[in-house]
Amino acid sequence: MKILGIDGSGLVASVAIVEDDNLIGEYTTGYKKTHSQTLLPMLDELSKMVDLDLNTIDAIAVAAGPGSFTGLRIASATAKGLGLSLGCPIVSVPTVDALAFNMWGSSSLICPIMDARRGQVYSGLYSFDSKGDFNVEKSQCAVDFNEIANTINQLGQPVTFLGDGVPVFKEKISDIIKVPYRFAPAHLNRQHASSVASLGAIYYANGDCEIAADHRPEYLRLSQAERERLEKEGKA
Repeated sequence: MKILGIDGSGLVASVAIVEDDNLIGEYTTGYKKTHSQTLLPMLDELSKMVDLDLNTIDAIAVAAGPGSFTGLRIASATAKGLGLSLGCPIVSVPTVDALAFNMWGSSSLICPIMDARRGQVYSGLYSFDSKGDFNVEKSQCAVDFNEIANTINQLGQPVTFLGDGVPVFKEKISDIIKVPYRFAPAHLNRQHASSVASLGAIYYANGDCEIAADHRPEYLRLSQAERERLEKEGKA
């Protein structure tokens, strides 16, 4: 089974090919270019490097949200376009789940935090059991950072933080978190399409996929423009 992974949910752009239990190739960059400039050229370059025939792909796994509204739209449009042209199903992988999957095998609670602005984060809580099975302790959500911090303190377990929200909330973590905590290292603390593809392969094997025409990103909350419009209308 060959899975193409795509992630454009944050500042990082990433594409990867995972075949069965092997990572064939991955191209990931956190440089400040728009994903419209990077994703397709990265996929083209990766395909050339690993002699990939896109027609041999079984499914496309994409980080479907939450995250950057623009990034999600670009990544989803890329996945959808490829899916339609190749006749491939799409596996919509929750962004925060895929980020947590970077920490496969961790013995601690895992808390990805993506900066959602206005004091909020896209977050969730995850763990791996002794068999290596991935457990969702709290599904991905858009919440005030204090809310996720209180939940962590109530659970009373050591926790590993990762994601682009760590630099933003690092001081707050130090002030609020009462349990032992640590931060994921650089090679694990941002989105990776290989994690999207690996988790997507599990979903795909369980039949959790959709035809390309039905794929939509999951934003979890309104865009800034939509929020401002509602505020002007007095509906927010």
